Formats: sequence, C-alpha cells, structure tokens
Amino acid sequence: MAILKRDGVNLYYEVYGRGPTILLTHGYSATAAMWQGQIDALSKNHKLVLWDMRGHGNSDYPEDETLYSEAATVTDMAALLDAVGAKDRAIIGGLSLGGYMSLAFNVAYPGRVRALLIIDTGPGYKNDAAREAWNVAARDTGAKLESEGLAYLQQMSPERRTSVHKSATGLAKAARGMLTQHDARVMNSLPNIKVPALVLVGENDTPFLKATDYMASKIPGARKVVIANAGHASNIDQTEAFNAAVIDFLSSIAPENH
Repeated sequence: MAILKRDGVNLYYEVYGRGPTILLTHGYSATAAMWQGQIDALSKNHKLVLWDMRGHGNSDYPEDETLYSEAATVTDMAALLDAVGAKDRAIIGGLSLGGYMSLAFNVAYPGRVRALLIIDTGPGYKNDAAREAWNVAARDTGAKLESEGLAYLQQMSPERRTSVHKSATGLAKAARGMLTQHDARVMNSLPNIKVPALVLVGENDTPFLKATDYMASKIPGARKVVIANAGHASNIDQTEAFNAAVIDFLSSIAPENH
C-alpha cells in the first residue's frame, strides 16, 4: 500500500509479487479491492499493481472537475508504472472503464505495453448519437450520485456494491469527466494494436457481448474468452475460471528480450 503524489492529487496503489508488471485498473465506481480474488494467482509470477482512480476509494477527490479526464487517468497510469520501477513494457488491463482506459493507454503509450487484458469492456462509439446517449447516461449517473449519495451504488454489480469510497462527490465528477467519451480514437485504434490481447467477458454481461465480439474481430490475433455463469464482474462471479483464463493467456506471452 502506497501513495503516489501527482500534481497535488494523491493516488493510492498496492504492489504484490515480483516479475513482469501487470497494471490492473478497476471499473467506474469500483476500487482496487475488486481484484482481491486475483492477487494470489497473478502475483505468483508477476508484479501486480492495483490502484484507485481519481475520485475513487483511497485516492484523492479533487474539487476541480477539470482534473478528472481520460487524459489525466492515462498519465496517472504511466506515472504509476514509473513509480513501481516498470522499466520493461507492462501488461495493461482493466474491467469496464478500466479496460477502456487500458486501450486509451495503448494509444498514448504503445511502447510501454507488452499485452492487453480487456475485461467486460466496450471500445467506445463511432456514431455520434450513440456516444451522446452514453454520455447522457454517464451524466445522469453523476447527478444521481449527487442526489442519492453512495447508496445509489447498492443497485449496481458486485464490484460497485461492495466498494468503499470517501464520498459520492468524486464519483459524480469522475462520471462527467472520465466516464464520458468525446471521439472514436480508441475504437479506431483497434486494428493497429500490435501486442497480444485477451478480450474477456461474462456470458451474462449482455450490454458488452457485442462490444467484445467487435473488439476480438478488430484486434489482430486477439484471444476471446467467455466466462460461463458470470455477469459484468466476471472476475468476482467466477474467480477460478477467470484466473485460469488470464493465467493461460499470460503463459502464452513471449518473454521480453534484453
């Protein structure tokens, strides 16, 4: 457990194990605690780095809403890799918003990515109307968090219901600044991904089934795994099957050359 200071914003992170680095990013309104079931399995042969995004968990909740953005999150991820001494390329992954941010990280820092773990995630939208519908829903989530507080999360998937946050204000600002999307850069980047990619989804995660099909078809050489009897939090719903799928994928990645 440690704190990384980023231009006045403190970011909470945890490091487990030794070996090639894996950076996992949680979904919107979840925290690093959602990966509890992965720590032992993934840290046996890797350095596993978990963290709380801005406005989440044990990290800071800046008052300035402009400090919440995709760009800030991606640069936070790069700074975390620096902080843990990840000199080689790292395995970058996450669930839902964390998976989207991992794809955005690959756009910004392709030379720092060894492989991608894209879990119960969508790549965004090419259609402006569809993107705006998503953004309306994201802003509505922020408004409900401001009006109902953290109790609003109790109707969500397991990784969100069980998450612990300092307040709902940071989550509301993150909904407007980090969950909203503004272009199709990430979606358009999929055919240009040059690293091994695992696209993983719970079979009952209906909103993301088509999105994961799309990503698996567009990312060259991508491996897709559907976790049976799992919803959006596939790593929690079926921990053993999830871990087995990720470990099998990790074992297929060629070692770094020095």
